[in-house]
Amino acid sequence: MYARRDLYMLTIKEIAERANVSRTTVSRVLNNSGYVSGEARERVMKVIEETGYVPSENAKSLRTKKTRVIGAILPKISTETSSRLVKGMDDILAKEGYQILLANSNLKPEKEIEYVRLLKSRHVDGIILSATNINSGLTGEIKRLNMPFVAVGQHIPELASVIFDDYQAARDMASLFIKKGHKRIAFIGVDEKDRAVGHCRKLGYVDAMEEHQLPIEEGWVQKGEFNMESGYHCMKAILEESKTMPTGLLAVTDRLAIGAMQYLKGQGLSVPKDMAVAGMGASELSRFITPSLTTIDFSVEDAGREAARLLLGYINGESYHEKPQVVHHRLLERESI
Repeated sequence: MYARRDLYMLTIKEIAERANVSRTTVSRVLNNSGYVSGEARERVMKVIEETGYVPSENAKSLRTKKTRVIGAILPKISTETSSRLVKGMDDILAKEGYQILLANSNLKPEKEIEYVRLLKSRHVDGIILSATNINSGLTGEIKRLNMPFVAVGQHIPELASVIFDDYQAARDMASLFIKKGHKRIAFIGVDEKDRAVGHCRKLGYVDAMEEHQLPIEEGWVQKGEFNMESGYHCMKAILEESKTMPTGLLAVTDRLAIGAMQYLKGQGLSVPKDMAVAGMGASELSRFITPSLTTIDFSVEDAGREAARLLLGYINGESYHEKPQVVHHRLLERESI
């Protein structure tokens, strides 16, 4: 039996000597590559088990020029959407022996640029970015650093992107309201600098209303932030500023929709009897509030998996797909509409 003190000192050469095999054989066993006889593999594994040998990640990185680490920049690391995205990424990356280094931009574009630079300095093999908005500073920095990169949720021209059809999803939801007989539909959005959630979802709502020749009163459209409190205050503003009471409300996130529902309940109004409400995002909470929230499932885990697959391809030398990869959504009709 070998002493455990060899844990950090043992080399491939010493394993080879103790197992009475070549260094090439040890390397093949450690990397699970190439032919090794059953007897030789057994001798190598016995030495590894008895010594507690752990391969040096630094040494492996020097040999392969890969760290087996992927950087992931998220807009808010605590959200359910971020956790679902990371889960999808990890489903693919873990199978290939990759770890994920997370960075939280906290919805600040300047932090995204800072983290792109930092992750490059940490020698990650590639970066997946869930961006809040796309600006020239960010895209310029990504192109300057010249490393494998995939954006999720926002399209970056000339670089790889995995996106949702935010426009069509919002249009589908507005069309459901209209199908249910609603003609006065209010809208809570976010800053349109966020092109996907702020601009595209608002445009989908507007186009659906115009297609059916339905009016949009000025007071019906409010801009909030990504939280329930903002939804609460936006709903208050809609009721106070509208000349005509809307019968439906489409919010661009579930959190905004749930905040709006809380304000309506506080005013003694019933959902959906007095006001039908829908959100977007298929959060877990949307299933358990009363009434359950009609929403859009954007298949965020699938987006994470697709981003990871693309990035691994680029790391391994594949050419960039400049055309965005679109992840499909589905409408979940529940009790709130």
